[in-house]
Amino acid sequence: MQERRKEYIIMVSKDKREKFVEIAEARTNKIIDMIHLLGNCSNRNNYEYTDADVNQIFAALENELKECRKRFQPEKTVNRKFKLKG
Repeated sequence: MQERRKEYIIMVSKDKREKFVEIAEARTNKIIDMIHLLGNCSNRNNYEYTDADVNQIFAALENELKECRKRFQPEKTVNRKFKLKG
């Protein structure tokens, strides 16, 4: 009985891993393609923009990347208990 349970757990874990790899690769490649398209906007023959525009774009992208990375980090335990001092 224990052997079957271990095999089931391994199968479920492998299925989750395979699903993660499939989805993560597809989404990452879409993002890379979109970044490439955004880079096409740098052609000054076709577009007009300021350094401030560029800084806003990259600040937004960097912020989203930081937030996304945080979601992959293990959560740290935070004491959420309230206590009055004094």
